[in-house]
Amino acid sequence: MTLKRLNTKDIDRIIPLVQELNPELSGSTIKENQQEMFSISNYLCFGLFHANNLIGISSGWITIRHYSGKQIEIDNVIVASTHQSKGYGARFIELIEQWSREQGCKTMELNSYLTNPRSHKFYFTQGFKILGFHFYKEL
Repeated sequence: MTLKRLNTKDIDRIIPLVQELNPELSGSTIKENQQEMFSISNYLCFGLFHANNLIGISSGWITIRHYSGKQIEIDNVIVASTHQSKGYGARFIELIEQWSREQGCKTMELNSYLTNPRSHKFYFTQGFKILGFHFYKEL
């Protein structure tokens, strides 16, 4: 398995994975959002490859926070349903952690949907702990 940084040329391969986590989103909406994300200077998109097949994606941003110092915040961590519960997710997190340490990050942070308890169990086994609440408001 390998970790690669993705870019705008990979958007069409990213769309089906994003739809697994967000089936209500159309391909065109995901494409538009993804193009805008790639235009943000500190945006990162990682791909997990197995035998040259993209089987996982994660967005990320390097930030500095007072409570944690330099950190990577990962988001939209998705492993294809056909590859879940086979150790790929753990390896994906491990590879992102390794990359982040090389960039000088001290911590990793993420949000997980309340409606996804399976992911909560996974993140606990990866050493994450609940630090607070994620609040959301439409504007």
